[in-house]
Amino acid sequence: MRIIGNDPSFVQQKTCLPTTATGMENLLRKLDLTSLRLFVAVCQEKSMARAAEREFIAPSAISRRIADVEATIGLPLIQRHQRGITVTPVGETVRRYAQTILGTIESLGAELSQFHEGARGSVRIAANLSAIVQFLPEDLAAFGRVFPAVDVELDEQHSNEVLQRVGERAVDLGICNAVAGIEAFEMAPYRADRLAVVLPAGHSLAGRREVPFEALLRETFVGLKGNSALTQMVHQQAVALGGEARVKMRVSSLDALCRMVHAGLGIAIAPEQVGQLYVGALEIAVRPLADPWAARQLWLVFPARDQLSASAAALVNFLSQGQP
Repeated sequence: MRIIGNDPSFVQQKTCLPTTATGMENLLRKLDLTSLRLFVAVCQEKSMARAAEREFIAPSAISRRIADVEATIGLPLIQRHQRGITVTPVGETVRRYAQTILGTIESLGAELSQFHEGARGSVRIAANLSAIVQFLPEDLAAFGRVFPAVDVELDEQHSNEVLQRVGERAVDLGICNAVAGIEAFEMAPYRADRLAVVLPAGHSLAGRREVPFEALLRETFVGLKGNSALTQMVHQQAVALGGEARVKMRVSSLDALCRMVHAGLGIAIAPEQVGQLYVGALEIAVRPLADPWAARQLWLVFPARDQLSASAAALVNFLSQGQP
């Protein structure tokens, strides 16, 4: 052994902190959260007795736990003397990591508690038509099975209006596509979809696997009423190609959009999954658009996560985790 510094009571064995895979596994198996919490308390109080009083445990029990941690690491964490304790440099390193670990566990507990606390109450959502038709019914049903006492109020709006209602605090959260102004809110990814062209079954383009949007500019379109994100995108892409999307008729729902195509009143751009719902029931063909912009992301938007109610936070966590 060798003496470090002028205090012969500080003796360090010729042992290194575990750096090998075996040493790391030893740390993971033998270090426990209670021992780390008690060690942090001793570091903060600078006294074994005061830490024991704070943690409602016998000083001898704390001493044994710290000795076990020292044995696992192979280096002393504290120096004991009559006036209290002094934390060694190794101990300071362990304290710093221990506080990070304990803080992470506390954050985990706080986030999980949102699920339990959010088991009762109500959540108000504004969502665009694409989210409501394609994904929300099944997702909200699954959420309801986990949280049967949470009521969900759903308001259908275009993406721009979704942001407006979230900004006015008229709803707890919104679901919409990426439109101007969305960056002002906190966001979490919800679902991805792809746009497709809905064609009459006998249309000349129905034989293709994918259709570039440019090939549609001479067609007559059926569109959605209002200033939806889908309507804006179709118009912008047509202008970017030096043309226009000539809309002959506007309807209020994606269901009506597909029915108008079936009746031969034009073609339509719609989420592919929506169009596929009507293939077979209507004489239409649905072909994905080949353009990169046709791949879209739906977002959960809210003013700030720490301002969500417990039930709203539980719903945001549920909808944003593990979604394809």
